[in-house]
Amino acid sequence: MRHTLAVLVENRPGVLTHISGLISRRAFNIESIAAGYTEEPDTTRITVVVQADELELEQVVNQLSKLVDVIKITNLTETDSIQRELAMIKVKASSETRSDIVDIVDIFRAKIVDVNRETMVIELTGEETKIDALCEVLKDYGIIEIVRTGKIALSRGPIPAKDV
Repeated sequence: MRHTLAVLVENRPGVLTHISGLISRRAFNIESIAAGYTEEPDTTRITVVVQADELELEQVVNQLSKLVDVIKITNLTETDSIQRELAMIKVKASSETRSDIVDIVDIFRAKIVDVNRETMVIELTGEETKIDALCEVLKDYGIIEIVRTGKIALSRGPIPAKDV
């Protein structure tokens, strides 16, 4: 099963390396990892998506908890949460196909962020399945490059999700 973990850590150099290294040393594949500042300037939030069963997940959480810089770990898989990803997709766009691509972009509520004679760059924020669906449709036009941020997530409602 896929699990989304929110890991609050001290904002120090090398912390992301320690987190990712610990997970990969335990032979878990990190499907996605994203890190950024929080409302506290000395705290970073790392969102990690891993494929693991319950026992394996417990091992990962226990190992992460032992790291000095880790403040809090929350499993957002078990809570009501909002999960999003950002993607930019560069696609071939000739004068003949450009209007069709614009129509597709509108349907997916994406944005065109760059246009030139031969290509368009499309930006889309949403759930992983929405981004996958847009990529699937755009394959017919010729995808040149894709970049995705990885999942970020936040619990819903006024009360933060419970620690693991």
